[in-house]
Amino acid sequence: MSIDKNNEITVKVKGSFNKVVDILTSKGFKITDKFSLEDSYFVPKDIVIEKMSIRQILEKAIIVRNVGRCKVLVFKKKKIDKNGNIISQEKVECDILNIEDGKRFLESIGYEEIMEIVEDDICYSKDELGLVLKNVRNGDNLIELETTDKEGFRTTDDLKEKIISLNLPIDTSNFFVKKAEVELEKVVKH
Repeated sequence: MSIDKNNEITVKVKGSFNKVVDILTSKGFKITDKFSLEDSYFVPKDIVIEKMSIRQILEKAIIVRNVGRCKVLVFKKKKIDKNGNIISQEKVECDILNIEDGKRFLESIGYEEIMEIVEDDICYSKDELGLVLKNVRNGDNLIELETTDKEGFRTTDDLKEKIISLNLPIDTSNFFVKKAEVELEKVVKH
């Protein structure tokens, strides 16, 4: 089991993903990884989704994550201020051997799957700056940056400065896009 306490910013791409790729390439960024990520969200069967906010539902969620050879159960704890900014977050992960067994385990202890989010990710880096382009299937194109323990990358404000300085076509009105909230909103409305 591992615990990750890094924070992150996530912004929505305005316009074409290819434009972002062209800008990053022209600035000397290189691809460091490509992968698909599949997250299946499970919540307790006994909660009444219709009587809860999207955020309250997600606070109860356990994610079955499949990313390449890595298969894990994930539980996230986020502290979010009244403006929607993520103040801090913690992610607890537990390795599993098989995705279907992980899902069956959760179902056997009273959880049910409420949604799945699949994204195709491309990691770029230059010098100390790393970012991930996220193409959420049937959703938004996003860019994510995570804090590190290195000077100039320790806070979300550091990351905001870095992403703004790249002059990418992004929506700077929200640096804390929460893709799970966006996608769950679509599910709950149906």
